[in-house]
Amino acid sequence: MHNHAGLRLAVDIGGTFTDTVLMDGQSNILATTKTPTTPDNPTAGALTGATRVLDNANASFSQVSGLIHGTTLATNALIERRGAPVATITTDGFRDILEIGYERRYSQYDINLVKPDLLVPRARAFTIGGRMDARGNELTPLDVIGMDDLVRQIADSDAQAVAVCLMHSYANPKHELALRDQLLRALPDLAISLSHEVSPEAREFDRLCTTIANAYIQPQMAGYLAEFQFRFAAEGLTCPILMMTAGGGMTTLETAARLPIRLVESGPAGGAILAARIAAETGARAVTSFDMGGTTAKLCLIDAFRPQTARRFEIARVARFIKGSGMPVRIPVIEMIEIGAGGGSIARVDRLGRLQVGPESAGAQPGPAAFGNGGRAATVTDADVVQGLIEPGRFAEGRLTIDTAAAEQAITVEIGSALDLAPDLAACGLSEIVDESMAAAGRMHAVESGKELATRVMIAFGGNGPLHATRVARRCQVDQIVIPKDPGVGSAVGFLYAPVSFEIVRSRYATLDQPDLDGLNAFFDEMTAEALTVVRAGAPEAELSIRKQAFMRYHGQGHEIEITLPDRALGPADIETLRRDFESEYSRLFSRAVPGMSIEILNWSVEISSPAPALSRVPDAAQKRTVRPCGHRRILCDVSGHWYDAGIYNRSGLEPGDCLRGPALITEPQTTTFVSADFQASVDGRGNLWLNRIQEDAE
Repeated sequence: MHNHAGLRLAVDIGGTFTDTVLMDGQSNILATTKTPTTPDNPTAGALTGATRVLDNANASFSQVSGLIHGTTLATNALIERRGAPVATITTDGFRDILEIGYERRYSQYDINLVKPDLLVPRARAFTIGGRMDARGNELTPLDVIGMDDLVRQIADSDAQAVAVCLMHSYANPKHELALRDQLLRALPDLAISLSHEVSPEAREFDRLCTTIANAYIQPQMAGYLAEFQFRFAAEGLTCPILMMTAGGGMTTLETAARLPIRLVESGPAGGAILAARIAAETGARAVTSFDMGGTTAKLCLIDAFRPQTARRFEIARVARFIKGSGMPVRIPVIEMIEIGAGGGSIARVDRLGRLQVGPESAGAQPGPAAFGNGGRAATVTDADVVQGLIEPGRFAEGRLTIDTAAAEQAITVEIGSALDLAPDLAACGLSEIVDESMAAAGRMHAVESGKELATRVMIAFGGNGPLHATRVARRCQVDQIVIPKDPGVGSAVGFLYAPVSFEIVRSRYATLDQPDLDGLNAFFDEMTAEALTVVRAGAPEAELSIRKQAFMRYHGQGHEIEITLPDRALGPADIETLRRDFESEYSRLFSRAVPGMSIEILNWSVEISSPAPALSRVPDAAQKRTVRPCGHRRILCDVSGHWYDAGIYNRSGLEPGDCLRGPALITEPQTTTFVSADFQASVDGRGNLWLNRIQEDAE
């Protein structure tokens, strides 16, 4: 038996499935499983999965030395508007920050424009006197007299959570802290989010929105995390539970309960970490990760083994692709696009006879019609079943039976009859639409980032990623795909490679001409100490690394460029280096620097992280040899449009160096890799599957 010292568990709760992975101290995966998510009480599904992988490895909860948990619950609560009633407190005279927003419409000429719902009606927007300036000097003291009125208003408003966002609190949080103490004295059960903790950056509209989003989900997430911890401890878990964050690091339950907005998108972030690690092991420098689950598909660009990051994103957009139609949130995140295109995405024919897919999903209950769970809608998975791409007997470890007749019925009723198409063609049309919408979103995201998609290697995982990878890759002109080991639970595997880390981005205005170096170094010490407290709680012993950045711009510009700083105190000599680095990066982006312009810095960041598990390059595979299939299956070929006998291969039976040509299905317990007719597959020295597009000269 394996040595069970230092077992680590990862639990990723998605919209449709909950994925669980058990790993030993040497980073070998001992067991994995997918269990249906239990939306009413997510902890129940997580416990089922955890118990199952431990049983498979003959281990118990008491032997687990680390549990990492990521979830889309925070995101879903925001999208589905299931949070607590929130009140806001802003500085006197700034009651309407939310109403005013950026003073612009996200779609200039839309007569019936729907504004994003920013969660707090004006009746619950309160103010308090007192004022700081941008340098953190107190202009007017906090209005202590008005406090009693404020407490009464909040008590009357029935708010369960309060978002406090006072002017320039990132420069001096004194007023926010005093306000919190006063409120808690009078209303001890109130959940209070302070903007200088949640998002200490200038730009008060974004800062207020982020603080509101945090306050909105805080009561629910705090309750959920407490329940999660309690139930796992009752099963015998003794180690601390760490939470995956949107920035791709891990943090403690305490920090997660205080700043739940940091957990938004934490599941998908694990996938980006896995993809970055596989990129490093295989030496692929330009990568797109493609993670398709039951509810959504996520794409992330990874260059030089680091996922692309951002400092702001939008949640719950009213108009799916339009910037400004959602709720802006400012926290450090791994940047990815997410589209409502998963296995459970529902297809329908609209009044004009157009086939539409998503973003609504059949979720975990009832799920696709093929799951035989009472689902009636036609989904992406039903279309894959009708095209023969899913083998009923081997789906989801054989625990879920696939009802082919129900899938065919749903496709016929919902799509075939409306468009007068045979079920196989209706299913094929549904797949075409969903694959094209994923490819289009990916191409658009790459162009917006000033990058090229066609030259990248695609790393595909998630329950449906390997099934749709060749079809999406062809539409993006991508020629190479990697399917890692255990791809069905890819994000959860990624959790186990994540460092314990925490990043703080804070505003402090400075110019390169007169930087106050002593003040700056003290400011960095303060930020470092704050981040250290969070990281040390989760990694008490580890050797930590520090990454500092300055977000610089020419005076008067609205957009900053990130420049890395040395991880020590700044001295006079560093100022020239900073100027040089900024100008060379600026000319790289915009073809020239601007001489004689003053350079300013508004935001600074500190990221502290523990080391990720050690990496080793993939060994070369043995001689290539072509393998024979272990069976055949009728599938609808996506290249020719005809039914065809495709070879079936067991992934567990493939060895390094094995090759095969499409059309083929490579099955494993949690997913199926579909090798289209224009691709061939081979296995590398570590068991990754490589799918390469066959360049046909003579067509």
